[in-house]
Amino acid sequence: MNLSVITESVFTLFFIILVGVYGNRKKIITAQINKGLIDILIQIALPFMIFASFLFTYDESIKTNVIKTLYYSIAAYIIMVAASHLLLLPIKNDKKIILHFANVFVNTGYVGFPILNSIYGSEGIVYGSIFNMFFVILVWTYGIILYKGDFNKKELGLEIRKILLNPSIIAVCLGLMIMISGIQLPGVILSSVRNIGSITGTLSMLIIGTILSEVKIKNYVKDWTIYYGIVTKLIIIPMIIYFFSILIDESSKSINTVIIMAAMPASAMTSILAEQYNKEKDYAAVIVSVTTLLSLVTVTLFLKVIL
Repeated sequence: MNLSVITESVFTLFFIILVGVYGNRKKIITAQINKGLIDILIQIALPFMIFASFLFTYDESIKTNVIKTLYYSIAAYIIMVAASHLLLLPIKNDKKIILHFANVFVNTGYVGFPILNSIYGSEGIVYGSIFNMFFVILVWTYGIILYKGDFNKKELGLEIRKILLNPSIIAVCLGLMIMISGIQLPGVILSSVRNIGSITGTLSMLIIGTILSEVKIKNYVKDWTIYYGIVTKLIIIPMIIYFFSILIDESSKSINTVIIMAAMPASAMTSILAEQYNKEKDYAAVIVSVTTLLSLVTVTLFLKVIL
């Protein structure tokens, strides 16, 4: 893998983030417009990108790696949850909830998929989609429990329904069906699906730029937990998972994809749920914004280690 290509891809994304910042400062991308962009990304562009990633010729090694990615993703989430609990013992109150959620739930959609696409192309998106499937399942169960405390029976049923109807989960299921059955779609459909999915990266970075421009980071400059949380999220936990891959003596696109995803910044859901449940919402916005900004550097360095 040409590392200069990776660096160029990451900083291209960074440039688009700056355009998002400019758009917000000039009131071109307002809060209402940004909400609409997020809906387009989550409900349309990202599912199309995921589905499109399954629409190419597979060999047996790729199908084997899909199965491996299932196991590696489960192991990664177990490691992230356990490591985060131990590392965050010094943190108290709601800040601990924010940081733990941020450690476990990474930004697969806005940042992870565009970077995977630039490194491994469609094959990387396939493996990333498997990792993202567990993200969707866990964020609406374990993630909600972290913020809310628990579920009653009725709420649990509603959340399970949300998971099953999530566009990204549906896209993965349809993609797997296409992959297993070997169905060939007409060229016009292939082209349409890929064109819609191709806007994911640009749209994601514009959204992040808009979010970044709204956060008053200077109010948290003296808060040591911010710095501790950033180091934990972007360096320590990804390195633990990387050392796990060394321990099992595995080096493949499937496990590298899981490691790369684990190195992504905090998910935007960290901030969204913090606001919904009124738990340190400004603090959560800072964690999401700063980890996103710094990840453009840490992920680039991390890729040089694992690739």
